[in-house]
Amino acid sequence: MKVCGFTIVRNAIKYSYPVVESIKSILPLCDQMVVAVGNSDDGTIDMIKSIDSAKIVIIETVWDDTLKEGGRVLAMETNKALDAIPDDFDWCFYIQADEVVHEKFHPIILREMERRVDQPDVEGLLFNYLHFWGTYDYVGVGREWYRREIRVIRNDTRIRSYKDAQGFRIDNQKLNVKHIDAYIYHYGWVRPPDTVKSKMINFNTLYFTGKKLEEKLDKVTNFDYSAIDAVSIFNGTHPKVMEDLVNRLNWHVQFDERKIKFSLKDYLLYWFEKNFGSRLFEYKNYRIIP
Repeated sequence: MKVCGFTIVRNAIKYSYPVVESIKSILPLCDQMVVAVGNSDDGTIDMIKSIDSAKIVIIETVWDDTLKEGGRVLAMETNKALDAIPDDFDWCFYIQADEVVHEKFHPIILREMERRVDQPDVEGLLFNYLHFWGTYDYVGVGREWYRREIRVIRNDTRIRSYKDAQGFRIDNQKLNVKHIDAYIYHYGWVRPPDTVKSKMINFNTLYFTGKKLEEKLDKVTNFDYSAIDAVSIFNGTHPKVMEDLVNRLNWHVQFDERKIKFSLKDYLLYWFEKNFGSRLFEYKNYRIIP
């Protein structure tokens, strides 16, 4: 069995993406790692080149900044990285530049890939998610956070990145996946507040134009970590590759996890999910098979 990781990144230094940690977190599971580095102005390419691993293959790309509808450029760039994976690999392990895999899940992921490699009906593996918010001590728990997404896919040229690189599909059809007991740690919202605002401005320009963009940018100026609906305290450990970033955190955000700002409808849905483990009316970008 051969596994190739792949990711995309652009201006990682400017927007404080933990992309080095992200790449290192899956390298032990990969025989090769394709990194598509977009045209940046902050030294991102040199940072990726500094990673001491012969497994890494860098491809330099130019983002089409005219693709303003729904973040389509992210899927286009993801497909560039995916297309650079040689045919002799069995699995493709996708990781976004603000996602990290804890080493404690490596045995589970490896076992599931080995177990499913000769089961062609399994087109991907579905991971659980933890979305960190504000600092490394809190996790967002509201319904706005997606619970699961595909991060390992079969090396099949028909599989394409979907919409804004949220997941993957074949001919716009959902993939048949196995849900595995492993988590992706999403750190996209753990950055200094000013950096978060810069990142939000940048991302909104990938999704919107005109009046809609103006409305989104107005909201960015009033960004406040405390505006989240609900959080829980994270009592686990972070991946070893994240230790330095966790120790260097130099801003402070504090929440009262007992306070929940849901509407009555959302509170009832949240209560049901918390007590029964099922999210009613959940959007699923995949098809779980037995």
